[in-house]
Amino acid sequence: MARLQSMRESLRRTGQRIADYIIGHPQDVIHMSVTELAQASGASEGSVVALCKQLGASGFQQMKIILAQELVQPVQFIHEDLDPSDQPQAVIEKIFSSDIQALRDTMEALDADALARAVDAIVAAERVELYGIGSAAPIVEDAGYRMLRIGLNCKVVVDSHVQSISAALTNPRVATLTVSHSGSTHETLAATRLAKEAGATTICITNFGKSPIQAYADIVLYTMARETQFRTEAMTSRIAQLAVVDALIAALALRDYEGAADTIRRTSEVLSIKRY
Repeated sequence: MARLQSMRESLRRTGQRIADYIIGHPQDVIHMSVTELAQASGASEGSVVALCKQLGASGFQQMKIILAQELVQPVQFIHEDLDPSDQPQAVIEKIFSSDIQALRDTMEALDADALARAVDAIVAAERVELYGIGSAAPIVEDAGYRMLRIGLNCKVVVDSHVQSISAALTNPRVATLTVSHSGSTHETLAATRLAKEAGATTICITNFGKSPIQAYADIVLYTMARETQFRTEAMTSRIAQLAVVDALIAALALRDYEGAADTIRRTSEVLSIKRY
């Protein structure tokens, strides 16, 4: 904050507008995406990132981390609602309450029409590709496993380089599913953009609010996880993302009920030899 105030006069008009908004609304900014801050300050996403770099940060996300370190308690980097004095029972109650609230909010935010369009796109596709990085990678791996269990032809890609190559080689007969809580992760944003440019139908699971990835998503399935997005790993967001995946897989299975049921039976028999 002190650095922003000291350098404000040397900034151009656009930079001053962004700086003024951050100085006047620091608590709001740590909850915002780069797109939301750009719109709130009347600037472009590029101008926001440029100001962050002038501050010495690598980009918007790191600027939020630095800002959050000035504004929040260190324990909030573990979980929003925790307090250093919390005992295990209090931790259990707060974590579970937070997860339950994320599920309730996500149920309200998830558009049934968007889910139906996602089902249509996946059913019509010859192949489904799933992209996720970091904490989103286990979510897309779970989604891929579940799609296989109901007989869908899918490909899970969690390496950033392979994502770009694979996305660039898609076509109009492919549907892609990207999972990104912030909607501003470079790797998954690039993969989604490349897939859209190649003609694939792009589906995205992301948190409610404006974010860069939405510009390249044909269908958006929203979660609503109350997180500041400056922690290293998401917590409640993963619960919400898995719930959306569950709803999507169930809707896909019901679309081809007999086929999905038969595939589940056959794969269950195969898996039975893996257990005592």
